[in-house]
Amino acid sequence: MNQQRVLGSIALCSVLLTVAGCGPAQPRFDLVIRNGTVVDGSGSPGFTADIGVTGDRIVVIGDIDEEEGVREIDAAGLVVAPGFIDSHCHSDYTLLVDGTAQSKIRQGVTTEINGEQTSAGPIKGKAHLDLSRYEIEADWSTLGEYFARLEEQGTSVNVGTYVGATLIRTCVLGDEETREPTAEETAEMQALVDEAMRDGALGLSSALTIPPDTYVSTDQLVAMASVVAKHGGIYATHTRSGGGVIAGLSEAIEIGERAGVPVEFVHLNNVDRKMWGKVSLIHKTIEDGQARGVTVTASRYPYIAGQNNIRALLPPWALEGNNDEVMARLRDPAARKRIERDIRDGIDGWFNHYVLMGTWENVRIAVVQTEKNKPYEGKSLAEIAQSTNRSPIDTICDLLLDEGGSIPAVYFMMSEGDVRETLQLPWVSIGSDGSAVRPDGILGRGKPHPRWYGAFPLVLGKYVREEGVLTLREAVRKMTSMNAEKVGITDRGLLKEGMKADITIFDPRTVKDEATFENPHQYPTGIPYVIVNGRVVIDQGEHSGAKPGEVIRGPGYRPANEGT
Repeated sequence: MNQQRVLGSIALCSVLLTVAGCGPAQPRFDLVIRNGTVVDGSGSPGFTADIGVTGDRIVVIGDIDEEEGVREIDAAGLVVAPGFIDSHCHSDYTLLVDGTAQSKIRQGVTTEINGEQTSAGPIKGKAHLDLSRYEIEADWSTLGEYFARLEEQGTSVNVGTYVGATLIRTCVLGDEETREPTAEETAEMQALVDEAMRDGALGLSSALTIPPDTYVSTDQLVAMASVVAKHGGIYATHTRSGGGVIAGLSEAIEIGERAGVPVEFVHLNNVDRKMWGKVSLIHKTIEDGQARGVTVTASRYPYIAGQNNIRALLPPWALEGNNDEVMARLRDPAARKRIERDIRDGIDGWFNHYVLMGTWENVRIAVVQTEKNKPYEGKSLAEIAQSTNRSPIDTICDLLLDEGGSIPAVYFMMSEGDVRETLQLPWVSIGSDGSAVRPDGILGRGKPHPRWYGAFPLVLGKYVREEGVLTLREAVRKMTSMNAEKVGITDRGLLKEGMKADITIFDPRTVKDEATFENPHQYPTGIPYVIVNGRVVIDQGEHSGAKPGEVIRGPGYRPANEGT
């Protein structure tokens, strides 16, 4: 028998043995992660184990024999954790521009919760949505239709969302923002909330800091949140500021108590200088609410600066009406003098950012749309005013006129000691308050807050490794299972057999944020692998292009064909 016939016979025998079940065994798992330190998200100590993944699920955690995975990752010396869940995001539209979610997935974030204040839907009645700055069109009217578009385009991260109270109100009242709705209009708002919850919203959100948001009354919020309670959702809020931080917290807890819903403070920040070093008073207000039986939790980002629009610097009366009316006031010299006087002297019940910050140096322009003002990105209002020989008030008004009435800005308003103390609270988790962007294209504009790129690795690098403010296992819990539990996600947030295979693998010795306020568009380091629904998205530090993300719908979700 010649060599060719022998080889042919061997190949035929191999095929027959395989068909008979006696040939080479097929790998048991699609993916095996070996030798890593598993920090499972529960708060328990880490342990060494292998993890076997089949499809989109974790199948085995333990010892796995060699060569049992189609793909294998050696995680020796690395931490294997659940994919991070970012509980407070603003990626509603940036994910439609670029579904790869570069700035978030590279932080280890596998799930984003969006929808603060306005949300992506519903867009009905008197509401309209201009997304021209993102170069996309809002071709949906319900939250369900928005979800369908996300699914059609694909995302690298999972996405959930609240329904925004301000948007619901706008659908019904339009520009009549200062008045209370009638009983019929309130019922219409409740019906829109009900529809959004059935579409899969996780709850109701609000941000009550500047008009028109400030016109949403406590009673209106209770009416909307009561609908959310029937669907098992939560109330997430950026609290009202005018009466002081304690009053804003107390109102939110009252809403939760009256409506029968859990309350989440989307960022527990102490931005009132008079309260610096006194955050225990803020925490006690929340713990008193917990003691009364209200489920109250919070998140925060690990920075002393936040981001808001420079519109927030203007007194409430200057922001009344539609945008054309606001712009007309900014052109009026008499109105500018009144704005300057009110900022200097204050108005009862108004959250005066300037007084709280003490200097215009603490406001930096983040992103502008016009080429004329590009040189001002990253500059403080004090610097811009001085370089252009204008007063700070004229600078604010002129910039807003140039930019159509809206300019994101970074505000330095908090103390490092308060940040550390708040991060350690057992009921405070991590949320970035950032958007999924990338350094190039329309999403790479300006100098936004570095939290968009670095919030989660900053916690792991600075507050865990360098300063020991948090233990590693507690930090991971605050990034994973705590956030899942708040919004009712039951199949993510833990490394456990049967759970979805959302997994972040990082080096605890080197993980680090690289984004700064001066140069924010920089990806973090020390996170070589991120896995979403069983597929490797970040592979040896590079984005694979995969978009395995899913829409995460809330407990009230009812498919359209299911009826009531």
